Amino acid sequence: MRLHICAVGRLRKGPERDLVTDYLTRFDRTGRALALGPCHEHEVDERKALTMRDQAVSLERVVPAGAAMVALDERGDMLDSRSFAQFIAATRDAGASDMAFVIGGADGLEPALRDAARKRISFGAMVWPHMLVRVMLAEQIYRAATILSGSPYHRD
Repeated sequence: MRLHICAVGRLRKGPERDLVTDYLTRFDRTGRALALGPCHEHEVDERKALTMRDQAVSLERVVPAGAAMVALDERGDMLDSRSFAQFIAATRDAGASDMAFVIGGADGLEPALRDAARKRISFGAMVWPHMLVRVMLAEQIYRAATILSGSPYHRD
């Protein structure tokens, strides 16, 4: 199952870009044996999509047709890393060929897009900058692959 991070905003050179690239490279190596990956990034330019509705339309364009869509939203379910890994594995095992994680801009996701998601996930009650959410998501995707592969990266 291919994974997709569909996000409003562009990660420029810097520490956030370096971290996302590192975690997704690790995921691609680890996930291959698990029928997971690669993980692609799709960026929506917030300068061309100023309103939440414009951002939602742009995000819908980059989400692959038929993908299991997961919204990153502060009102979503808080999962521990093992539950997140099990969710990814269960979606893969149910026959999904693509899973798309959708990250909104500074104002979040438009309600209609958020409600269309198969699942909503939160990284906690605090509000995080969308660029850091992308880093945290990339790390959790890699961590999920290590959990599923039995690697010692994740410790309980």
